[in-house]
This record gives sequence, structure tokens and C-alpha cells, in this order.
Amino acid sequence: MLKVEPIPAFQDNYIWAIHDGESAAVVDPGEAQPVERFLAQRGLALGAIVITHHHGDHQGGVADLLERHPAGPDGTPIPVIGPAGERIGHRTQAVREGDTVTLAHPAATFRVLDVPGHTAGHVAYVGDLPGAGRVVFCGDTLFASGCGRLFEGSPAQMLASLDKLAALPGDTRVYCAHEYTRSNVRFAQAVEPGNADLSAWSARVDALRQAETPTVPTTVAHERAVNPFLRSREPAVRRAVQAQGGDVSNDAAAFGALRGWKDNFR
Repeated sequence: MLKVEPIPAFQDNYIWAIHDGESAAVVDPGEAQPVERFLAQRGLALGAIVITHHHGDHQGGVADLLERHPAGPDGTPIPVIGPAGERIGHRTQAVREGDTVTLAHPAATFRVLDVPGHTAGHVAYVGDLPGAGRVVFCGDTLFASGCGRLFEGSPAQMLASLDKLAALPGDTRVYCAHEYTRSNVRFAQAVEPGNADLSAWSARVDALRQAETPTVPTTVAHERAVNPFLRSREPAVRRAVQAQGGDVSNDAAAFGALRGWKDNFR
């Protein structure tokens, strides 16, 4: 049986640990020290490193982790899995959509989705884990109530990537890499002030953060109900974008205008 636990890093990052009580795979270790602390506290061996995209706050700790853990539980080098389309340091397996990732320590299998937009070669890892259920590790593509900035991709690419994620089963747990939820909800409410699900979620987010509890993971079904970037085709969202002077002549234009609104939202 597997558990997925957050490892807080930097100011608002989450490194995700997938473990079976003996060994752990870590997703997007931007720094090594929090991972080392987590492994020591729980008596876990490092078994694998999984990367969604090339940004330093997602892979900056890889070299230090490998120096401290030159071999995994079976005595072989620790695998480092990352997107084929990006420069990932120490990568041992380059993956793209259609590939399967099989981890030995802990035992877990994922299928890979290409989800460009935030970066050009960003990938997500989708699995059905014993004890943890359906999961997607989506890095900075989909956030709770938001999505990543378009640093390298186009609105059309990001919209297509989010459509892939939105098409996953509704109970899929969404493991994103940042605690941006409170600010994302503020923007979402500016877009859809009449969304009752969003109003309830806003109150829940405030309670979680006051208790210093993560707001993630959420689920795909939840994001479909409250996330404006998964709802950019909804009439209410289109009207709000148009009221801001945004182009809503087609899906990609409307999405791009919505993302531009968020980029400048205060």
C-alpha cells in the first residue's frame, strides 16, 4: 500500500513523496534538504526521482540527493525520470506521452502525458496506486483553482493540456507543485462571483490555511467545478473575459485572454 505525502520546500513549493513505508520516490525535488529530513524522519530509503519540467525549483535538488544516495535499496543507481523534450540533469529515463514509467522502489506504475504550456516539454504522470487511488502529478500545469503561467507555450497548447487533465476520471487526485490556492481562488471569484461551489471552496481554503494545512491535493471533478481555466468555455466565464476587453472569438483566444487577466490580477 502506498501513501503520497507533501514535503514543503522554498516558500510555497510541494515536493511529493510516494512511499510504501520502506522506500520513497520523490516528485520535483527542487531542493534536497527537505527531502533528506523527510526520509530520515520516516526511516525511508530514496528509490527514485521523478521530474515534470526543467525549472530549477523542480529539479535543483537532484544532484545533492544523488550524491547522498548513490544507490537505491537494491544497490543499483537511483533512476531519474524526466521529460524527453527538456534538459533534465542526471536523467536516466527520458519520457514522453505514451510512455510507461515503472518504479521498483516503491512499486508503482505511471503513464505519461505531454502537457506543454508552462514549459515546452512539460509532462504529467498518471497512475492508479494501491492505497492512494487515482493520481496525477502535474507539476505547474494545473494548480488548485488555477494553472501555470505560459512561459514557453501558447494559449492553444495550454488549453489542450488542461483538456487532457480535465478528461481524467473525476476522482483522480491532483498533486500540483505549489500552494497558490488562496490567490487563485481570489481570481476565480472575480471571474465567476456567482459560482456557489467556488464560494464554498473559498471558505474551506481559508480554514485550511489558517490551520497551516495544505489545500492540495484536490480532485479533477473539483477542479472542473471551480477552476476558471478548466471552465474557459463556460458562458459566465466568457462574459467575464469579454467584459475585461478580452478576445472571445475562439477557445484559444478566450483562454489566452483569461490567462492574461490573471497575470495582471492584484
